[in-house]
Amino acid sequence: MRYMLLSDIHGSLPCLRRALEFYKAQHCDMLLLMGDILNYGPRNGVPEGLDAPGIANLLNAMADDIVAVRGNCDSEVDQMLLHFPILGTYTVLVDEGRRILLTHGHVYNKENLPPGRFDAVVYGHTHLWELAENDAHCLVCNTGSITFPKGGNPPTLGIMADGAITLYNFDTLQPVATHALPKR
Repeated sequence: MRYMLLSDIHGSLPCLRRALEFYKAQHCDMLLLMGDILNYGPRNGVPEGLDAPGIANLLNAMADDIVAVRGNCDSEVDQMLLHFPILGTYTVLVDEGRRILLTHGHVYNKENLPPGRFDAVVYGHTHLWELAENDAHCLVCNTGSITFPKGGNPPTLGIMADGAITLYNFDTLQPVATHALPKR
């Protein structure tokens, strides 16, 4: 399976369209959304091409291939537009025997994990990409944001395939980091 890892779209239809073009070019099987899908939030500016209904239409067309979790800007009202669940704080994906925690990052993150054993933790929220193994030999992946990167970072997204996660600069579509998932 090939997965696109995406977080913090914040309502930007042009960014989502471009990400989905990359999804198709990479021959991904599923889209994993780490929250903050439709709304831009009070701490961010208004994104280019703000269009929540347009985003909902694009994502609903591929609803069977999406796993999503709730971000701090997502709400029950957003769920009314989307045809796939988004209100869970986290979910666990099992791929090739590896347990991968998917969360937004505002409740659970690399410093605060729910009970259980995880081989990888994938989140967003801070808009700062990260890809590194922690002291517990768990791969930590912050996907960053395609819409509002912070800290001087480029906009980023990830692809998980063939036992590794690769983060890409969304402007150039070139890899910025790759790390193998722990072996199981």
